[in-house]
Amino acid sequence: MEYHIAVVDDDVASLNNVRILLTERGMKVSCLRSGKDLLKYMEEHTPDLILMDVIMPDMDGFATLNRLRFVEEKAEKKRTPVIFLTGDGDVEAERRGLRLGASDFIHKPINPDVITRRIVNSITNNQTIASLTEEATIDKLTGLYNKAYGTTRITDAIKDVLKEVTGALLMFDLDNFKLVNDLFGHDMGDRVLAAFADNLKKNTRETDILSRIGGDEFLGLFPSIDDEKAVASLTERLNNELLTDAAELMGEDFGIPLGISVGAVMLTGTKESYESLFDMADSAMYSAKNNGKHGHSIYSMTSDTKEYDRLDLGHEIDRITRIMEERNSEEGALLLGADSFALCYRLIVRQTALHGRKALKMIFSLVPDEGSASDMPEASDRFGTLLQAKLRKSDIIYRNRSSQFFVVLQELSEEDSGKVIDRILSEWDNTGFSKSIHPEYALKAI
Repeated sequence: MEYHIAVVDDDVASLNNVRILLTERGMKVSCLRSGKDLLKYMEEHTPDLILMDVIMPDMDGFATLNRLRFVEEKAEKKRTPVIFLTGDGDVEAERRGLRLGASDFIHKPINPDVITRRIVNSITNNQTIASLTEEATIDKLTGLYNKAYGTTRITDAIKDVLKEVTGALLMFDLDNFKLVNDLFGHDMGDRVLAAFADNLKKNTRETDILSRIGGDEFLGLFPSIDDEKAVASLTERLNNELLTDAAELMGEDFGIPLGISVGAVMLTGTKESYESLFDMADSAMYSAKNNGKHGHSIYSMTSDTKEYDRLDLGHEIDRITRIMEERNSEEGALLLGADSFALCYRLIVRQTALHGRKALKMIFSLVPDEGSASDMPEASDRFGTLLQAKLRKSDIIYRNRSSQFFVVLQELSEEDSGKVIDRILSEWDNTGFSKSIHPEYALKAI
């Protein structure tokens, strides 16, 4: 048990006894004499657990824990589990400690087996919670925040940024990234995305918030960026670093005009919502793409306030078409969110009723063998990718649950569905998950 334990107690004898007990069990122990000593120690160290006496002079265990949690939250650090050591059998003291976030209580005199087991349990539980939290907030491929959590963090942070002097919301999109997937495969595409994310992290500060919002689209809130010069400098660095990494991954002659287009909206003095700012950054990013890609564009209100009679509507058709085609350039079926899927589904139902067309709705659900549940997240992502690749462009997919997919197949009847199902199941048999995770399905005509 190579755990690092910080022990806090003003009683030297008690401190020494705990140190000897834990050291004999293979743990690293740091001994501290007061709550103030612990708070200072935590500025540069991250023990796996803190054992702390409740009754201490100047700052007792409860006050120390309360202050520690405040410091951890402000610094956005993970909570360190705390077990209180006490000779007091007061139930109310235990209730108070647990309300403050203590993991457990151990009463003196200390039983060696009890303290060892409770330390292991507390650390294991804390690691499990941290793992679940990371799974719910972090994009596994890039290590950045996922779209849902990133949106929450940026939305909350924008309220604070607007009170400050500076700040910018930036959207990043990889130019011609589809060619990487087409020519070198999706595994290489994932490696390129991961490399870009690493460069993005290296070129940002602790106060910046980064999120992956789509396949090759990223969003960042940068409180320190206050002018176009800073945006241009970041864009140039990211483009240069991406080309360097791409050459290392795919070879010097990879031959793809890979790059990054950046759209920015300055936040100073605005009272816009996150949704409005997102749309502005999105508009600026596609302006950068329309101006040759591999560059940046700053959103300007004047770009959206032209006189209608001065617009070149033919040009507008071309511009919007390029945007729509680039965003839906993947081959195969479309994987849609709930709202988009619902609109498309209603349209298909209408067409079926009005024109007598055939359409089929199906549901696929993945079922794991015993002991295979841990593989389900990765297997479900793989199955979704498989469906997109093996179905047609006219088909649509909705991920109803993490391991369940609802599919609508146009111009297909129940009698003709066998070949489609066989094609999907046959492809699944070629994956490494097929022996322990099994697709089940049902279908009905629309």
